[in-house]
Amino acid sequence: MKKIAIVGALLALAGCAQVDNYQDVVKHPAPANLVGYWQSAGPQSSLVSPEAIATLVVTPEGDTLDCRQWQRVIAVPGKIMLRSDDYLNVTRKLDVYPLDRDGSLLEYDGMELRKVDRPTVECADYLSKNPLESQLP
Repeated sequence: MKKIAIVGALLALAGCAQVDNYQDVVKHPAPANLVGYWQSAGPQSSLVSPEAIATLVVTPEGDTLDCRQWQRVIAVPGKIMLRSDDYLNVTRKLDVYPLDRDGSLLEYDGMELRKVDRPTVECADYLSKNPLESQLP
């Protein structure tokens, strides 16, 4: 019991955000430097295979799509949340990931993503069939 309390306190101090209800999350507009399409470049240890690709779509209004593909496409919509000057992506699965921009890289869920002009064909196909509330121009 004592170990659980210590781990809980450490998580709270580490700034982890817990979300219990997606509908209760207040969507925040994304800062201009986060808006667009972001994609993994090369193998990422957080992905299941070196051939896997991760794409993150961020609209100006704060809608997101976490799209990962390898042998199939797994796409999870979400929204940007602002907590203590930190931007977080909250997915409909209640996963919470910090969005840390470092120069031309976006650190997201243990991956490094680079800005690209458009999503992969597979993620674009998913978006055409399942549009976000707001779209990129």
